[in-house]
Amino acid sequence: MASQDWFDKDFYKMLGVSKDVSDAELKKTYRKLARKYHPDANPGNTAAETKFKEISEAYSVLSDPEQRREYDEIRAMGSGARFTAPGSGGAGGFEDVFSRFGQGRGQTADFDDIFSMFSQGGGGSFGSGRFGQPSGGFRGFGGPQRGADITARTTIDFVTAAQGETITLQSEEGKPFKVKIPAGVADGQKIRLRGRGRPSPDGGEPGDIVVQVKVRPHPVFTREALNLRVTVPVTFTEAALGATIEVPTLGGDVVKLRVAPGTPSGRVLRVKGRGIVTAKGTGDLLAELQVVVPSHLDGAARDALERFHELEPKENPRADLMAKARA
Repeated sequence: MASQDWFDKDFYKMLGVSKDVSDAELKKTYRKLARKYHPDANPGNTAAETKFKEISEAYSVLSDPEQRREYDEIRAMGSGARFTAPGSGGAGGFEDVFSRFGQGRGQTADFDDIFSMFSQGGGGSFGSGRFGQPSGGFRGFGGPQRGADITARTTIDFVTAAQGETITLQSEEGKPFKVKIPAGVADGQKIRLRGRGRPSPDGGEPGDIVVQVKVRPHPVFTREALNLRVTVPVTFTEAALGATIEVPTLGGDVVKLRVAPGTPSGRVLRVKGRGIVTAKGTGDLLAELQVVVPSHLDGAARDALERFHELEPKENPRADLMAKARA
């Protein structure tokens, strides 16, 4: 998943969190920002839409433990490194990588660390495993070397990722090849096409094609494991008196949900089985209700609201908050 723009983007800064932020705090912060910059809450505001996409990208990386570890390691190397796909002829930022491992050890780099780092991606051009181990290379004792893996990247939209689709990509040689995107593929997931990579130089097994998938954020839905979350605006009267509302689903149809009288803002209603559908399971649709306060009132509405204010219970909703703060 690592790419050059990881050097240029500070995902922690985008979300306004520290590098040691916990998973729970990260999720809480993202939800708060997503509600603030969601396109539905900012119609026609391109700046808010751009911000929403940025925080969605940042959260998709930092919320995944493997991607977060990889991101932190890449950022730690400094912005001078560059990575080049195998077979493309580029230098691949070796000088920066060597300098990183050489610090604190005189001027001698730990080659085991360096080679193991590159082999983790499965795309090294030295055979399989660590520098050709175990099928070939200087630790393979002359056995046939496995062909090198080829890394490909594709960006798909949110619905395609959820429903699955067969797409066509182009190899480094310019030849098209088909990739079946399974239903429910997640952002950052890798799809491995066995035996479709570079041939072995000495009769061994061919390498694989490893397709790294990036999923574009959806303007309405966000994904949490197999669940889908959607923020649904409701009026004050709908929340106070109760109502039956319509909620969109990813498939395009709507479901009707009952809002109970006295529902507070932030309550989540669950729709079973309307989340991401995969071979391993099916998620739910989580509808988070957000009470919308009218920004303009005519005279009659204002008079009615003032009469309601005179009749409503004289309870201070902040009393418990103030007591806890003083304690």
